[in-house]
Formats: sequence, structure tokens, C-alpha cells
Amino acid sequence: MNQELSEQSSDSHDDCSSCASTNGEAVKRYRDYFSFGIWENNIALVQLLGLCPVMAVTTSATNGLGMGIATTAVLIISSVLVSALRHTIPAQVRNPVMIAIIAGTVTLVDLAMNAWMHELYKVLGLFIALIVTNCAILGRTEAFAMKQPPMAALADGVGMGLGFTWALVLLGGAREILGSGTLFAHASSLLGSHFEWLEITFVEVDSGVLLAILPPGGFIVLGIMIALKRVVDERIAAAGKPDEGGDLVAIQS
Repeated sequence: MNQELSEQSSDSHDDCSSCASTNGEAVKRYRDYFSFGIWENNIALVQLLGLCPVMAVTTSATNGLGMGIATTAVLIISSVLVSALRHTIPAQVRNPVMIAIIAGTVTLVDLAMNAWMHELYKVLGLFIALIVTNCAILGRTEAFAMKQPPMAALADGVGMGLGFTWALVLLGGAREILGSGTLFAHASSLLGSHFEWLEITFVEVDSGVLLAILPPGGFIVLGIMIALKRVVDERIAAAGKPDEGGDLVAIQS
């Protein structure tokens, strides 16, 4: 029996049976980490980490997309580097080394955005540099990348980054629509002319719901998003359960 299991494991080209689980379930493939980060273990909606940029920059979908791209780049690069160096980093200086790697990555992303997305760089301002202190980045490198191989760290970084990005875009888009009646306003000037197709005007209004673009509106919309996600999770879990009211089985004595 054990020999058959070992042969099946060796035949699998996408096996990750040695990797730790992120949601209490067995993980067999690297792509499972990607799906965990996108939905099940979402940084903003489940872990509730990195809420400073979530609240501060999501007054529009464009700002949320820009911050999401920057955070994803930092998360991917830092996770892969920490994973690749995990056996050479002494335990006594683990945290300082990880922070140094994250800080160096943020500096590169900051300079790249200043060079190629200068208008967006001016809008996001200090919050790009503050990615260094984002507990979601340090948390993933400490809890995951330091314990897993680079491929697993890459899959986890991509999934976590994209999950964080779509949450930022959805939150910023909802606040922008309520506050000004537009979606991805000024995307062509902030992200580049090739993003002009994203700009949508739903309603021509001088002033919308001011509360939506103020900090209290961010907390309200984020709370609604978290509640909706939990409702969806409960529906999915209920749909996956077997029907308890099935046919009765006659028992012969």
C-alpha cells in the first residue's frame, strides 16, 4: 500500500504534498496557494491586514489598481528572494534581513513608478514607501516564504497580491461610483494612455455621496464587502454539503 502511494506521488508533476497548508486543508498542488490568496485567504477581506492603504488610497478604482500593482510586485519579489535565501539567513537576524529585503524591493518599485507612472506616483505619494511597513508583506514572508521553496512562494505571492489588488479595485470602484458617478477616472493620465478604455462615466453629477469618498465611507463599504464574502462562502459551503434529507433506506431484520 505504501509503495503504491509513493509511486503515485512520484508520477505527479504538480505535487506539493510536502508544503504546509494555509487553510487547514491538505495542499497537493502549488496552484492551490494561488486560489487561497485570491479568495479563501484574501489579505484584505479575510486576514484584514494592510488596511492602511486599503482605507487611504481607495477613493477611486484607479488608485486602488495602482497600489495593488505596486504591492503585488513587492510581495512576489520579496517572497521569492526570502524563500531562495531561507537556508542561509541566520535565525538570530531573520526579521532584520527580511525587512531589508522588503525595503530594497519597495525602493526599486518606488523608483520604477516614479519613472514610468509619475502621475500615479504623485497621487499615491508616501503610501508607496509605507509598503515596507505593511504587515501583510512581512507576515507572508515570515509565515510562508521562510518555510517553503521558491515555486510555492511565487504561487503564494502572486495569489495574495492579485487577491489584494481586486479587493482594492472593488472597494475603490464602489466608493468612486457612489462619490462621483465615474469608474477608473483619469486612468489614462495616471496609468498611461493605453488604460483610457477603462474610463467610464455612469452619471454626470457635480457632487455625489460625499460620505463614500471620506474615511467613514471606506470602512462602511469594506464592512459590506466582508459581509458579502462571508455570505458567498456560506452559500458555497452549503451547496457542497450532502443532502441530509435523502431517500430512506429500508433495513431488513
